[in-house]
Amino acid sequence: MAKSMIRTTTGRQQTFSLDAPEASQVQLVGEFTRWTESPINMEKDLEGIWRATVTLEQGRYSYRFIVDGQWCDDPECPMRESNPYGTENAVRQVT
Repeated sequence: MAKSMIRTTTGRQQTFSLDAPEASQVQLVGEFTRWTESPINMEKDLEGIWRATVTLEQGRYSYRFIVDGQWCDDPECPMRESNPYGTENAVRQVT
């Protein structure tokens, strides 16, 4: 008789958003996407706000947006850290 396996996750849904009504494409990249290896395409609503919701385990994550091919800060994120490229990454703490 086969055993049923139930997979549980301890992660929490996190929604990232960016107000960029003129943009034609916005991607979310960070440690959780292995940066540009697996970017997450965000969806734009009627007001021009781009959003993506991902499930992340507890921890601290650096991230940025790529807007129409250009790296972009998250202007709403108060936590930041320097990166090796002379700019700053936003930081999301998941508890």
